[in-house]
Amino acid sequence: MSNDAAATRDTVLIATELADARAATTFVAELLDSVSDTQFDADSLLLGWTRRHVVAHLAQNALAVGRLVTWAETGVETPMYESREVRDRDIDETALLAPAALLALFRSSAAALDAAWLALPESRWSHEVRGGQGRVVLASATLWMRTRELWVHGVDLNAGAGFDALPERMLRRTLGDVVASWPAGGIRLDLTGPTVESLGDQGGQASISGSLADLTGWATGRTRSGVSSPSGAVPDAPRWL
Repeated sequence: MSNDAAATRDTVLIATELADARAATTFVAELLDSVSDTQFDADSLLLGWTRRHVVAHLAQNALAVGRLVTWAETGVETPMYESREVRDRDIDETALLAPAALLALFRSSAAALDAAWLALPESRWSHEVRGGQGRVVLASATLWMRTRELWVHGVDLNAGAGFDALPERMLRRTLGDVVASWPAGGIRLDLTGPTVESLGDQGGQASISGSLADLTGWATGRTRSGVSSPSGAVPDAPRWL
């Protein structure tokens, strides 16, 4: 492949992933539009977090991913978070904001990140940065990093959308990420539907069956609804993130 062809491919890929991030932002924004001020205090799907905490996390995550984009643009190391403790404190403090202020921060932080991506020179998308889990990735990976965060935490809002609301492509990519993070030798996932597929350890002693959406919900630790195991009891999924 010529350099020009490779550059064109990369440009198209980034444009596609930018569109995916915007679609995920819209997904969350529309869910939040359906939540009244008093409902922000209701529980999310995450233990110990209200909906306020989920929105606060998404706002702070946009700012954190934006710092990685700044790192890529300037070449000056700018971590997502100073520490896990600072991250958690920022989320807790942001969650105390009034609903209107919390929504405004979600929208403004998402818009600022979108603008930062648009302004990033083509040559800087291949600059290496370090994600929140310590893994070194290319700046282009920040697009999916943010997109996945939005889709999954949109479900966590517990505001009427389950994993079956996610596009199939997003489910497959998310589930693929989760399975890839598992230690070797353990679980096989059997996807039911028009065609039967298997993911994970094909020789695994444990197997879990379900639809793509239900398996993604189980694998991410959100729900056991819709999944089954030949052994009867469905085990907890290995910890993810």
